Amino acid sequence: MALHCSAIHPHHTPRTTNPNTPANPQRQGTKTIPFASNAHHLFDQIPLSDTFTWNTLIRSQTSEGHPHYAILTYHQMLLRGARPDKHTIPGLLTASRLSNSFFDGKQIHCHALKLGFASDDYVITALMEMYGWFTGSSDALKVFDHSPKRNFVSWTLLGKLYAMENKPALALQLFYKMVELGVQFDSVALVTALRACMQLKSVHEGRKVHEIARKSELEFDVLVGNLILKMYVECSGIEEARSFLDQMPTKDAASWTTIINGYVQCGGFNEALKIFRQMCLDGTRPDSFSVSAVLPACARMAAQKHGREIHAHTIRNHYGMNSTVQNALMDMYVKSGSLELASEIFGRMEEKDAISWTIMIFGYSLHGQGDLGVALFHEMVKQNNELIDDMTYTAVLHACSSACMVDEGKVLFDQISRPQVEHFALMVSLLSHAGCFDEAQKFIEKHKIGSRTEIQRALLNGCKIHDNMKLGKRIAEQLIELEPLNAENYVLLSNVYAAIGKREIMKELRETIHDMGLKPKMAYSWIELRSKVHVFGVGDVSHPRSQAIHRKLGYLKNKMKKEGYIPDNDFSLHNVDQERGCIVDDHSEMIAIAFGLISTQKSITLRVTKNLPVCRNCHASAKMISKIVNREILLKDPQRFHHFKNGSCSCKDIW
Repeated sequence: MALHCSAIHPHHTPRTTNPNTPANPQRQGTKTIPFASNAHHLFDQIPLSDTFTWNTLIRSQTSEGHPHYAILTYHQMLLRGARPDKHTIPGLLTASRLSNSFFDGKQIHCHALKLGFASDDYVITALMEMYGWFTGSSDALKVFDHSPKRNFVSWTLLGKLYAMENKPALALQLFYKMVELGVQFDSVALVTALRACMQLKSVHEGRKVHEIARKSELEFDVLVGNLILKMYVECSGIEEARSFLDQMPTKDAASWTTIINGYVQCGGFNEALKIFRQMCLDGTRPDSFSVSAVLPACARMAAQKHGREIHAHTIRNHYGMNSTVQNALMDMYVKSGSLELASEIFGRMEEKDAISWTIMIFGYSLHGQGDLGVALFHEMVKQNNELIDDMTYTAVLHACSSACMVDEGKVLFDQISRPQVEHFALMVSLLSHAGCFDEAQKFIEKHKIGSRTEIQRALLNGCKIHDNMKLGKRIAEQLIELEPLNAENYVLLSNVYAAIGKREIMKELRETIHDMGLKPKMAYSWIELRSKVHVFGVGDVSHPRSQAIHRKLGYLKNKMKKEGYIPDNDFSLHNVDQERGCIVDDHSEMIAIAFGLISTQKSITLRVTKNLPVCRNCHASAKMISKIVNREILLKDPQRFHHFKNGSCSCKDIW
């Protein structure tokens, strides 16, 4: 007996529930074979009893991207008196879901009930998936609750729906209930539960699921094992992740990449490099994801050598130089101080994405060539305007700020449809760097962003450049109100008072910092020499070559005095008590530079990194030293790279 339903007919176009996906495949530009031309002749050749052929045709139309035709084929099947079986319904439910026709899906559900197939495992799963797609997990749960029998697939599917709706707690509850009832589960169910733990950021729940995986002897399944690794990494359990990696009998590239990513994210750069080497020795061939994961560990001046080695290793072993790897290489070279090498890679790229352009624009800005960064942005606009996103605007506004291109920055800011906090902060930075304090304050008032610490710090930085002590004092006081437990704000205000000669108030602030138990950041600088990193603190005398270092500093200090150097007041982010009122030969970066000068040949560029912004006196000293010793000095602080050469700096004294 054939079933007929007026809702499904040859001329019916399924309604589109999801507006982002057209119901009719012909509207998507997909190549399709006209349904009506030869279809009826084909249908007439299928025997009425041959349900298998009808089912195969429906499945093939769905899998080939024509779910709408699968529904029409089902109608023809009914018209010719062929009887569907339990294998017909799941394919049709999938077709209704893929064609975004909830109307057809409900009609097929009715047919399943009338035909007596609604209790079949495959039909139940397909119904849950269909309702989950259109109306969410609540309706899928109704199907699940009313089903006479439940297999592990339906349990897992419901958990997956919960996770997709950002209900990880419900997904975990369902998994634990499944285990408690003794329902057999597979690796997919475990993966779903582990993903829920990751959503919750709960290493405690992750350990419980891991233990269930261990007892079920599935913990070393490749899929499960990799998710256990990822769970520990994302839930801040990097040591547990490392321990589990060591236990895994078989590891693929994804396993190694996950743990490398974990170490990079938590700052364990050296461990990430060790893991990458171990991966290669283990015989696992790195892929583009592995290389891209480890390169950020080399994005430091002291680790650039390792980045070059990985770059060469990638070329030698033909891992494939796709855009992901090229972008990671550019980022590594930019952040480790070799803008020229990053530019070479960028120039050779056949296809540049938004990340490629953004890295180079930001790279030029970091290295004091903001004008080139802005020029590159305009080149990007000419080649592919559609690639520009918020990150690109962040990079080009940073370039405008570093080059003091005020008018250009205003035009670009107005092009951003929905500016974020970082865009506002960069505009304030640009205006204050150019000395436009009234305009900067009006901009802050107009956009009502004065309560953001990022905005106030951007304005304060301009005050430092232009010696605007009055405004600087007021901003520092506002920062203390906004963040009363941030020691850096008290240091800033203390240094303002030191700069204007009010030492008593400065001492009171230092006492306040001590009484509140706050700990300002200690200043450190480091330099890499012969594969060893040498770290120096303020007034450091602990190095084996300390006497020679300070003799060199004394010599340089005398030479600078003869050149007419006069120390200046400064209210940078430094502890003036710790750094002895900006006496140049006590500062950590000066000690590192002196060590580099006595330990390397004259032709070698000195590469020094500091954890705090370089102060004005050290900046002026480094410029003079580069001229006195005829050496190029590259000094990186948290804000930018300073290229000192022949008595000048790439930042043009604006930082």
